[in-house]
Amino acid sequence: MLCAISGEAPQVPVVSTKSGSVFEKRLIEAYIAEHGKDPVNGEELTTDDLIDLKSQRIVRPRPPTLTSIPSLLGVFQEEWDALALETFTLQQNLAQTRRELSAALYQYDAAVRVIARVTQERDEARDALSNVSVGATRTGGEAMQVDSTGLPQAVLERIESTQAALSKTRRKRTVPEGWASSETISTFKPTETSDPLYPGGRALSINATGEMALVGGVDGVVGVYSLTQKSVVQTLKTDGAVTGATWAGNKAVVGSSTGSVKVFENGAEVASFASHAGEVTAVTVHATGDIAASVGVDKSYVLYDLATNTVVSQIFCDAALLSVSFHPDGHLIAAGGADGQVKIFDVKTGAAAADYAMSGPVKCLFFSENGTYLAAVAAQSTTVSIWDLRSSKETKVLDTGSQIESIFWDYTGQFLLTGGPSGVTVQQYSKASKAWSEPLRSAVPAVSVAWGSAAQSIVALNEAGAITVLAAQS
Repeated sequence: MLCAISGEAPQVPVVSTKSGSVFEKRLIEAYIAEHGKDPVNGEELTTDDLIDLKSQRIVRPRPPTLTSIPSLLGVFQEEWDALALETFTLQQNLAQTRRELSAALYQYDAAVRVIARVTQERDEARDALSNVSVGATRTGGEAMQVDSTGLPQAVLERIESTQAALSKTRRKRTVPEGWASSETISTFKPTETSDPLYPGGRALSINATGEMALVGGVDGVVGVYSLTQKSVVQTLKTDGAVTGATWAGNKAVVGSSTGSVKVFENGAEVASFASHAGEVTAVTVHATGDIAASVGVDKSYVLYDLATNTVVSQIFCDAALLSVSFHPDGHLIAAGGADGQVKIFDVKTGAAAADYAMSGPVKCLFFSENGTYLAAVAAQSTTVSIWDLRSSKETKVLDTGSQIESIFWDYTGQFLLTGGPSGVTVQQYSKASKAWSEPLRSAVPAVSVAWGSAAQSIVALNEAGAITVLAAQS
């Protein structure tokens, strides 16, 4: 009996009750599932209409091609050829797998070596930084890239002697005679406002006598404004929008958006530096009076020796820097990062000493003259964070209620001046009560603020480039 579908002897024969034909069971069940009919006569058919047939297991006859020796030899040759081809393919795949495994092992070995080297460098950096102290604390961290061979010996000696001299007397200082009191400051009113000098500028610095203001604008012009004569007495020119300006004795240090830092004396340019690969964002002066620093978007701060008009150090970190301030003793420098970190470095070695986390890019920094506290402001913030350098903790958050663009601590460490588009405030810290108060709030808008001589006045620069002086009414 042969299957009516395949024409071969069925292994599991069944017979249809509709046509009486014999089928292979699996074939007829598949046909019924697809068509539902008998393939012979086309009648409706279900699996219930199939009858199993009992038969003895039989050995299939060999195909006609395997009934002679030549045909058997031909089949053997074909099978041998297929086996040889399969063996060749397996050998190729094995060789390719060996090559891939060898490359992977080399890569793994290289990665292990790199990890071991980086781990060793990290441990060495942490061990080195464990010897750097801020106040009474020691902090560790990753080392920053230092692009210098160390400060010149003459610069180091000036820094160390200045630190030694200032740190000894800092705790014993008294409030200078004639210094403004909170009662006096509370009576401050705008007494004079200049014409717009350099619109768009944000740079403002008052010299040691409190008579000259350094004002910069977006047109690259810096004016020396006499607060007593109420006029510009000198004009200085740089090569880009002025992003920072400060007095260093009788010299003016100016940073620009082109990345240059220029030094002027008596109205003439005496030095020009181009160490930054991008915009300079802020400049400041060391307590020695003849060392300056600048920070920029190239993630570095640069130290300049104004006595010799040379670059003495450039330190790189891991984020663009927006603000900078020297510790009053001169042994530390703080830089505000675009990553929301206040980064504190040892001036003499360039080693990272501490990091303080803020809520956003750090646009303002100022150390208290007592050497213990650091004030910091994040971009678009209405608060000032007060950090204790001894414990590396944020000990106070002063909320002024309006956006802050600039801060300035007075020499006595009592009065913290803030300025912003909504006005200026003075926050007072009483050492006796260890409490903060607000003796002054004025609606004079400011993008930069500074204390006048003996804190008897406040100088504010607005967005239009005009200077407003606040003082007690005579």
